[in-house]
Amino acid sequence: MFTKILIANRGEIACRVASTARRLGIRTVTVYSDADALSRHVQLCDEAVHIGGASPRESYLCADRILAAAQATGAQAIHPGYGFLSENEAFAQACVDAGIAFIGPPPSAIAAMGSKSAAKALMERAQVPLVPGYHGDHQDPAFLQAQADEIGYPVLIKASAGGGGKGMRLVQQSADFAAALASCQREAQASFGDAHVLIERYVTRPRHIEIQIFGDTHGHYVYLGERDCSVQRRHQKVLEEAPAPGMTPERRAQMGDAAIAAARSVGYVGAGTVEFICEQDGRFYFMEMNTRLQVEHPVTEAITGQDLVEWQLRVAAGEPLPLTQAQITFTGHAIEARICAENPAQQFLPATGTLQVLRTPICSTFAIAPVRIDSGVREGDAITPHYDSMIAKLIVHGEDRAAALSRLDTALSDLHITGLSHNVSFLRRVAATASFAQADLDTALIEREHSALFEAPSLPIAHAVAGALLRLQADAQNTTPHHAHRDPWSRTDHWRLHGDARRLVKLHIDGQTLAVMLDIQRDGTWQLSWDAVNVTVQPLSRTDHGGEQFEADVQGQRLRLSVYRHGNELDVFTSQGHARVQRIDPLRQSDEQAAGGRLTALMPGKVVAMLVSEGQQVKQGEALAVTEAMKMEHTLTAPHDGVVSAILCAVGDQLAEGVELLRLEATA
Repeated sequence: MFTKILIANRGEIACRVASTARRLGIRTVTVYSDADALSRHVQLCDEAVHIGGASPRESYLCADRILAAAQATGAQAIHPGYGFLSENEAFAQACVDAGIAFIGPPPSAIAAMGSKSAAKALMERAQVPLVPGYHGDHQDPAFLQAQADEIGYPVLIKASAGGGGKGMRLVQQSADFAAALASCQREAQASFGDAHVLIERYVTRPRHIEIQIFGDTHGHYVYLGERDCSVQRRHQKVLEEAPAPGMTPERRAQMGDAAIAAARSVGYVGAGTVEFICEQDGRFYFMEMNTRLQVEHPVTEAITGQDLVEWQLRVAAGEPLPLTQAQITFTGHAIEARICAENPAQQFLPATGTLQVLRTPICSTFAIAPVRIDSGVREGDAITPHYDSMIAKLIVHGEDRAAALSRLDTALSDLHITGLSHNVSFLRRVAATASFAQADLDTALIEREHSALFEAPSLPIAHAVAGALLRLQADAQNTTPHHAHRDPWSRTDHWRLHGDARRLVKLHIDGQTLAVMLDIQRDGTWQLSWDAVNVTVQPLSRTDHGGEQFEADVQGQRLRLSVYRHGNELDVFTSQGHARVQRIDPLRQSDEQAAGGRLTALMPGKVVAMLVSEGQQVKQGEALAVTEAMKMEHTLTAPHDGVVSAILCAVGDQLAEGVELLRLEATA
């Protein structure tokens, strides 16, 4: 076994690998960029080497610097994690040439599976089922459109060198093909340095099921069951679970045998995932093979009781697989939720900012645990535009799917994040939909359940208002330093010697501005009123956790509320959900001034396409420009009918958040 390894990655996966290495007594070296100098993975590892600037191209994608770091520190092997250089055959070969073990498959296997087109041709020869489509090298746009027309719509355009949902477009009709192809090729070139695409028939109501396989240098292969990854947004996974609901032992064996056939065909070694698109009737087709450990590997660990990173290390050191196929068993059900900094209401636009609050449920990092969290960040860390938007992975395990679902909801309700937009409330709503609860799964589940996922507030308005006022009132009663003297003259809560206290507070919640009148009666009961709404609140107690937790009876319902405050921003959490509340200070100019016809960048990024010209008439919803940020393309659309009066940027420009791209004058 190795005594020292280098982890050529960052974030939660670097922390994950370091955890197993520490348990096995293996010393770890990590690398870091300018942006990650104080990151969690740097602190967890025994040694850390600076390798360059914040951009991945200046750091985590610099193979020569990573190899130099491994040689300088005496690392015997390199674990690439996932993303970055994990599926780069040139880097794997450079490790071999330098006499450093690559904790992953041979370079030849990475090369064979690195091109979706070449991999499908290989699978066809290995008699693994394939979706009908075009996987060749002819990339002329007119030719590709002709192929799509012949296959029949809808079709998927997919980056040949792609993965992770990047460089993928669904096209419903021939008229939309050219624009979708151009966008797909741009994203493929930016993400993978290769604009080649393939065309496939789009399977109606497909399920995305993948098989975890392992191979060793002794010619042994096993599969460790399957994961259902059907719940996706923007072709990227949101919730993953194992085993796949409805999977029979017979079909599992068929898919497992097909996955091992794929691995054998390229002499695979190490951890790999063979992904299949499945029909509702159980028919399955090879989609791609990821030649690395997957983000969702913890659900497989949870049901098998195996540490897959330990397996990787042992196989890379030349040891045989720890178990035979007959020895692999499955226990219970596991679900993983990807906690991301993003705004689901704005087409899942990635978010940046500081994690002002990051409070997690009681959990463990052990492979089998009721609740487990894998994360590379801590409270106070920043999510930057340089890398992906993942904050953490929340994994739950139960005796069956129903138990796992219940545990997932409880764990998500106990996960409190403030300071930026995130998807925790959205994930709770997804898990609560009839489709997910009843395992009626396909990759369009989010679209099918749109009204339940996007139109309902996360928390009742009355609860959000009550929580915000409980915190504001408590803070107003404790304005002296360290709360040393709670005399009435130091209070700012409208306290009166005679009569009830009244206070008018303006709040902004879920797009609404409310003028809330708070009447505190002599018996301590609160009466809240705004518009035609009247709410009775009975404050019960305040738990001293930094003045953040309260208990109250709101309209006859007893609630425990956690309320975090940052200036005039308040985040209210209950077991039912979360709401962000803004207190409007009447002495300050409103931050909600109308932007008029200004269209601005929602986050730092680069302009990759300008789709209109000055003087052009556009309709509401029409695409105006395309920007790229956090490895994704984002299309700016017209908020109303109008005329483009000015274009203020050019293709290739780097934009800061809030920079104006163009102006649109409304037409009557």
